[in-house]
Amino acid sequence: MGMSYRRYLSGERIYGCSTCKTHLATIHSMRSKSFNGQHGRAYLFDGVVNVVEGEASDRLMTTGNHTVRDIYCCKCGTTLGWKYEKAYEASQKYKEGKYILERNLLVDVQ
Repeated sequence: MGMSYRRYLSGERIYGCSTCKTHLATIHSMRSKSFNGQHGRAYLFDGVVNVVEGEASDRLMTTGNHTVRDIYCCKCGTTLGWKYEKAYEASQKYKEGKYILERNLLVDVQ
């Protein structure tokens, strides 16, 4: 295992971890603000950086059954949301490979 380096993002609006301010995503990779997480509002992103993915598990959510992985900040380990691995409902397939970040666990870094 080597040393891991964090990516730094640039752009108009950058979201970071609320604990350590590590860069996670930009406004340009956001797809929707219409999601809910365990701590309130959540955002759907095409991609995020500086996260570690946990083990895959099946969860029954309000939109049906999904296989998801919790995601954690690579610097401080704070749980930030989850990644959709698989959606079992045809109408939910668009979520596969995308990430949920919970708004209450984010800060605007820039």
